[in-house]
Amino acid sequence: MSKMALSVNVLVPAFLLLFFVQGARSEKCTPASIEVLQTSNGEKAGVDPVFEVMVRNRCECAVRGVILGSKGFSSSLPVDPKLFRKEGNGYLVGDGSLIQSGAVVQFRYAWDRAFEIGPLAVQEDCSGLHEFTV
Repeated sequence: MSKMALSVNVLVPAFLLLFFVQGARSEKCTPASIEVLQTSNGEKAGVDPVFEVMVRNRCECAVRGVILGSKGFSSSLPVDPKLFRKEGNGYLVGDGSLIQSGAVVQFRYAWDRAFEIGPLAVQEDCSGLHEFTV
């Protein structure tokens, strides 16, 4: 095999690997990177069970502007609007502020049943320059 053929065979896979890594990086944090867990420990607000919601950033980068969807959401217990509030067609988490990788934003609500809550949108922030976290 000639030196030229060897160079091309090595460079093409390296170029493809770089292309795929760069492509994956541009979409690193997606709504699927946001984990939403709900629990109830039996606590009640009046007659309604209280639900604790944990919104975890599972992306390796920080995120901001996390929007959750929850059709018909309501609560008989006041929910801190800095943690979870109606915004457009969804609900903004953590006032839209930066949520570091692995960090959790928690809020509580009470209703006769648990609502289905899931991620709709997220903005990736891989700059690493921000100090403020939720």
